[in-house]
Amino acid sequence: VQLQASGGGLVQAGGSLRLSCAASGRTFSTYAMGWFRQAPGKVREFVAAIDSSGGSTYYADSVKGRFTISRDNAKNTMSVQMNRLKPEDTAVYYCVARPKPTAQAMDVESIEDYWGQGTQVTVSS
Repeated sequence: VQLQASGGGLVQAGGSLRLSCAASGRTFSTYAMGWFRQAPGKVREFVAAIDSSGGSTYYADSVKGRFTISRDNAKNTMSVQMNRLKPEDTAVYYCVARPKPTAQAMDVESIEDYWGQGTQVTVSS
Protein backbone atom coordinates (compact mmCIF):
# COMPACT_ATOMS: atom_id res chain seq x y z
CA VAL A 1 0.00 0.00 0.00
CA GLN A 2 1.21 3.50 -0.81
CA LEU A 3 0.24 6.42 1.37
CA GLN A 4 0.03 10.14 0.58
CA ALA A 5 -0.46 12.59 3.43
CA SER A 6 -1.72 16.13 2.96
CA GLY A 7 -3.29 19.02 4.81
CA GLY A 8 -0.43 20.37 6.88
CA GLY A 9 0.26 24.04 7.27
CA LEU A 10 0.75 26.97 9.59
CA VAL A 11 -1.95 27.78 12.11
CA GLN A 12 -2.21 29.88 15.24
CA ALA A 13 -2.58 28.30 18.64
CA GLY A 14 -6.20 27.41 19.27
CA GLY A 15 -6.86 26.86 15.59
CA SER A 16 -7.69 23.73 13.64
CA LEU A 17 -6.29 21.65 10.81
CA ARG A 18 -7.43 18.50 9.08
CA LEU A 19 -4.82 16.06 7.80
CA SER A 20 -5.73 13.46 5.22
CA CYS A 21 -4.03 10.30 4.07
CA ALA A 22 -4.89 8.76 0.71
CA ALA A 23 -4.03 5.11 0.18
CA SER A 24 -3.55 3.14 -2.99
CA GLY A 25 -4.56 -0.47 -3.42
CA ARG A 26 -7.70 -2.53 -3.05
CA THR A 27 -6.98 -3.81 0.45
CA PHE A 28 -7.23 -0.53 2.34
CA SER A 29 -10.20 -1.76 4.34
CA THR A 30 -8.09 -4.58 5.82
CA TYR A 31 -5.46 -2.23 7.27
CA ALA A 32 -5.45 -0.51 10.59
CA MET A 33 -4.37 3.10 10.10
CA GLY A 34 -2.71 5.69 12.24
CA TRP A 35 -0.76 8.90 12.64
CA PHE A 36 2.64 9.50 14.20
CA ARG A 37 4.49 12.76 14.52
CA GLN A 38 8.05 13.89 14.98
CA ALA A 39 9.07 17.26 16.35
CA PRO A 40 12.55 18.66 15.77
CA GLY A 41 15.06 16.93 18.00
CA LYS A 42 12.53 14.48 19.37
CA VAL A 43 11.70 10.87 18.72
CA ARG A 44 8.71 9.99 16.59
CA GLU A 45 5.60 9.50 18.70
CA PHE A 46 2.19 7.97 18.33
CA VAL A 47 -0.75 10.31 17.81
CA ALA A 48 -3.87 8.31 16.92
CA ALA A 49 -5.02 5.09 15.28
CA ILE A 50 -8.18 3.49 13.96
CA ASP A 51 -9.21 -0.11 13.33
CA SER A 52 -9.68 -1.37 9.78
CA SER A 53 -13.46 -1.12 10.15
CA GLY A 54 -13.36 2.28 11.80
CA GLY A 55 -15.07 0.81 14.84
CA SER A 56 -12.36 1.56 17.40
CA THR A 57 -10.03 4.50 17.80
CA TYR A 58 -7.02 5.14 20.00
CA TYR A 59 -5.31 8.36 20.99
CA ALA A 60 -2.19 9.55 22.72
CA ASP A 61 -3.03 11.26 26.00
CA SER A 62 -1.56 14.50 24.68
CA VAL A 63 -4.19 14.77 21.94
CA LYS A 64 -7.19 13.05 23.50
CA GLY A 65 -10.23 15.29 23.36
CA ARG A 66 -8.68 17.56 20.72
CA PHE A 67 -7.98 15.22 17.79
CA THR A 68 -10.45 12.94 16.03
CA ILE A 69 -9.35 10.21 13.64
CA SER A 70 -11.68 8.81 11.00
CA ARG A 71 -11.60 6.80 7.79
CA ASP A 72 -13.64 6.25 4.67
CA ASN A 73 -12.99 2.78 3.32
CA ALA A 74 -15.03 3.47 0.20
CA LYS A 75 -12.64 6.30 -0.70
CA ASN A 76 -9.42 4.75 0.66
CA THR A 77 -8.83 7.74 2.89
CA MET A 78 -8.07 8.37 6.52
CA SER A 79 -8.11 11.72 8.28
CA VAL A 80 -7.42 13.38 11.57
CA GLN A 81 -9.25 16.51 12.62
CA MET A 82 -7.02 18.52 14.93
CA ASN A 83 -8.70 21.16 17.08
CA ARG A 84 -7.44 23.50 19.80
CA LEU A 85 -3.94 23.16 18.44
CA LYS A 86 -1.00 24.00 20.68
CA PRO A 87 2.56 25.04 19.82
CA GLU A 88 3.70 21.65 21.14
CA ASP A 89 1.70 19.99 18.36
CA THR A 90 4.24 21.37 15.88
CA ALA A 91 5.79 18.41 14.09
CA VAL A 92 5.98 16.46 10.87
CA TYR A 93 2.96 14.17 10.81
CA TYR A 94 3.14 10.74 9.19
CA CYS A 95 0.33 8.41 8.26
CA VAL A 96 0.93 4.72 8.74
CA ALA A 97 -0.83 1.54 7.67
CA ARG A 98 -0.60 -1.86 9.34
CA PRO A 99 -1.88 -5.05 7.68
CA LYS A 100 -3.98 -6.04 10.67
CA PRO A 101 -7.63 -5.34 11.54
CA THR A 102 -6.92 -3.97 15.00
CA ALA A 103 -5.14 -0.74 15.79
CA GLN A 104 -4.88 -1.52 19.48
CA ALA A 105 -1.08 -1.91 19.39
CA MET A 106 -0.33 0.82 16.87
CA ASP A 107 1.16 3.05 19.51
CA VAL A 108 4.30 0.97 18.98
CA GLU A 109 5.94 0.97 15.58
CA SER A 110 6.24 -2.36 13.79
CA ILE A 111 8.33 -3.71 10.95
CA GLU A 112 5.02 -4.49 9.25
CA ASP A 113 4.07 -0.82 8.98
CA TYR A 114 3.84 1.15 5.76
CA TRP A 115 4.67 4.83 6.01
CA GLY A 116 3.65 7.83 3.98
CA GLN A 117 5.72 10.92 3.52
CA GLY A 118 5.31 13.48 6.24
CA THR A 119 3.31 16.67 6.23
CA GLN A 120 4.46 19.64 8.30
CA VAL A 121 2.19 21.12 10.93
CA THR A 122 3.36 24.34 12.54
CA VAL A 123 1.41 25.95 15.37
CA SER A 124 2.42 29.48 16.27
CA SER A 125 1.90 30.93 19.73
